[in-house]
Amino acid sequence: MLYSLARHVLFRMDAEKAHHTALKLLQKTYGSPLGALIKPRVADNPVSVMGLEFSNPVGLSAGLDKDGDYLAGLGALGFGFIEIGTVTPRPQPGNPQPRLFRLPEAGGIINRMGFNNLGVDHLVEQVRQRRYEGVLGINIGKNKDTPNEQANDDYLHCLEKVYPYADYVTVNISSPNTPGLRELQHGAMLDELFAALKQSQEGLCRLHGKYVPIAVKIAPDMEDTQIDEFAQAVLHHGIDGVIATNTTMSRDGVTQLPHGKETGGLSGRPLTSKSTLVISRLGTTLAGKTPIIGVGGIFSAADAQAKIDAGASLVQIYTGFIYQGPKLIRDIASQLNLQD
Repeated sequence: MLYSLARHVLFRMDAEKAHHTALKLLQKTYGSPLGALIKPRVADNPVSVMGLEFSNPVGLSAGLDKDGDYLAGLGALGFGFIEIGTVTPRPQPGNPQPRLFRLPEAGGIINRMGFNNLGVDHLVEQVRQRRYEGVLGINIGKNKDTPNEQANDDYLHCLEKVYPYADYVTVNISSPNTPGLRELQHGAMLDELFAALKQSQEGLCRLHGKYVPIAVKIAPDMEDTQIDEFAQAVLHHGIDGVIATNTTMSRDGVTQLPHGKETGGLSGRPLTSKSTLVISRLGTTLAGKTPIIGVGGIFSAADAQAKIDAGASLVQIYTGFIYQGPKLIRDIASQLNLQD
């Protein structure tokens, strides 16, 4: 009820302004000493994935807290894990505003943010001071002005910076809002990136005395053959996990709605079945050898269960969380059946 009232106010504001207002309010409320007394109670539903222990399988997807500025507030809501980012080597402002649009009739959001962030050094400083004690994923990307031929340098730079502080690292090669980024999901560029990441991971493991898993986030708009080739590359190089999926470029069912034709990635309910199909295809090729984190259009425990049944080991929420609030975390954590 409380979130419904807050959402009514927030949804009357510009979407990006509401985003920052809500995060600041959350941090002030739950990130304070008082927050420990009022934080929501979320049922334990423990699971082990990628060698990590999660108190429950419900995570926050990257994109909500790009710079790690709101970990205390978000961490009090009961997520089993939180993923921050996407962060790039150098700060960048992202695309011109407006760049975030709600489609409430469809339960969707279109964004063309463009990896707006304060840079990896800022994020690392925030994480070093964190009070959040749960599993933390850090999502890394490349700067917009870095050509694809030099993209590996950006990813390796970010990996080296965040490695000591992350429980796992996600490599984002699937955002539709950085021109040409999705080309890295295929062929020689993908093989070269995976090889470079694994080599760096091996050296960083020796240096820091701990193994930090690497997951890769993919798009929902790939053909079946492309998904199969990607999965084979994951297995060949020993990538530790796959996050499926990012936002879609499709506009099926939303073009008639206000803002439905805006450019950018579409998330929320229009993505639900699309991402689940990708998970299912990945699950067949990966055959349980590499875990999948399912994300895309999760608005209920039933939506989350469909991702698990399709082959995911964990789930992440973003747009569903915007529309439903913290209750969604509690519902999924208490109702999700992780047994085969």
